[in-house]
Amino acid sequence: MPETYTSGAWLVKPGEEEDFVEAWREFAAWGRTMPGCGTLRLVRDLENPSRFMSFGPWESFEAQQAWKDSPEFKERIMRVRQHVEDFTPSVFEHVTAVE
Repeated sequence: MPETYTSGAWLVKPGEEEDFVEAWREFAAWGRTMPGCGTLRLVRDLENPSRFMSFGPWESFEAQQAWKDSPEFKERIMRVRQHVEDFTPSVFEHVTAVE
């Protein structure tokens, strides 16, 4: 099965960046315990410090979907989303790589 990636584009409420990062870190630590989850990463836009992107690899579409379907997912993601003005989640399929 092809590797998939979850990704999120986050626009954080001004002044809540540190709270957002801490909430995301807790969410990601929980996510890492799920079968098929790789390293989850959060990056910040250098020109707009309220804008973040998260991403992480999953063994399969089914593995990341099981994570999203888990009973705790909604509650845990809402702890992160309380700090944001806008959030756009995406799921990507690995197509190719250049080394």
